[in-house]
Amino acid sequence: MNSERPVKPDLRRSLPPVDRLARALEIFDTGFPRWAALQAARDALSEARAAMSSASAPPSLEALAEVAARRARDLSRPHPGRVVNATGIVLHTNLGRAPLASGAAQAIARAACGYTDLELDLDSGDRGSRSDAAVEKLRMLAGVPDAVVVNNNAAALLLVLATLARDREVIVSRGELVEIGGSFRVPEILASAGARLVEVGTTNRTHLSDYERAIGPSTAVLLKVHRSNFSQHGFVAEAGLPELASLARMRGLVVVEDLGSGTLIDLSEHGLPAESFAPTRLRAGAEIVCFSGDKLLGGPQAGIALTASETHAQAMRRNPLARALRLDKLALAGLDWTLSSLLDGRAQTELPVLRRLLEPEAELERRARALAERIRRAGEGLEAEAMRDVSYAGGGALPELALATWVVALRAPIAAGDLSQRLRRGHPPVLGRIRDDRVILDLRSLEPEDEKPIEEALRSVLR
Repeated sequence: MNSERPVKPDLRRSLPPVDRLARALEIFDTGFPRWAALQAARDALSEARAAMSSASAPPSLEALAEVAARRARDLSRPHPGRVVNATGIVLHTNLGRAPLASGAAQAIARAACGYTDLELDLDSGDRGSRSDAAVEKLRMLAGVPDAVVVNNNAAALLLVLATLARDREVIVSRGELVEIGGSFRVPEILASAGARLVEVGTTNRTHLSDYERAIGPSTAVLLKVHRSNFSQHGFVAEAGLPELASLARMRGLVVVEDLGSGTLIDLSEHGLPAESFAPTRLRAGAEIVCFSGDKLLGGPQAGIALTASETHAQAMRRNPLARALRLDKLALAGLDWTLSSLLDGRAQTELPVLRRLLEPEAELERRARALAERIRRAGEGLEAEAMRDVSYAGGGALPELALATWVVALRAPIAAGDLSQRLRRGHPPVLGRIRDDRVILDLRSLEPEDEKPIEEALRSVLR
């Protein structure tokens, strides 16, 4: 008598083949590219095998196809894709910071679709510099002797320190050793540049005497870092830029300021801090000021270093790192157009970031009330109320600058979290914020043409 127990079949083997599941995606959408359907089918089957035991029944073909369709949709959609920013945060890092002006986008498209004189001097026929035009416009805008442009602000600071302080010391207040997005920390930038960090003061209080005592024969730079994503209050103190500059001159050192986010037009009359106007920081004593091109400047991603000396800029351009950190032709085209708009006096009407930051509260109220009325008229069981609120610039730019705004607060037949998720997964995705079980749509970060997609998205997700 055979005493061996019969071996139970592994039901995971009954899962459909990849090709069959890929064809089944047509139940949900016939428009997936073949490559996306095949990879999504592989991923869905792999997930199903991992979730099944040898004895559990396999999911149905329809259930697998639904999982695979979601994956294929994610794989095949453009990335980054357009979203509607109703969060109220104008410079939202996760949403790409400053939207480009249409003119800048067209300049980028022209540069992308054909050959350009990127590094050609048309007069002489010789090789030219790709950044000369942008640097010349920066000189005119900021009234500075020279400037350097690279691919982001962290790169600008890296290049400055690698040029001026490699194998030497950089003194920084402990209260300014900030961490920016993605766990990127100032001490790590210094280490990557080959500079040695010297910390002075305490987290909340640093005095000029702390810098003075720390200066030694290896000191090269006094670095001031703008606390762009947090603020300190109470029992605090810091050394101002003018007094740091005076100390540096006496000791033969260079003062560098990482401003983070800066403008090239003075917007203090509109409530923006005077320190955000980068040229004033040079006049206050910094020899080099670094800031981003895609924050308050309103252009493409770039790092800009304004210098009070041609010598420093020339040394930075000679550094081998400058080639690795340089801007490509697309970003240069967008930056060039943005700088021209500033020179022409068109920035406040043509740059989206300035339109959004400077739009009067009365206009935001008018738009919010009109949008709330249209949403109520559309039905779908939605309650929509226009109300006054507060938003912030974001983007690690102005942590304390509160902006009066108007919002539309939505209450739906479903929970606010569910409505927010449905809007986020829509086409295009709409992102707001949640408060008191209501979805809040903030007009401060919305261009008028964004309002219709919101109305359409609400109709779609609540059907």
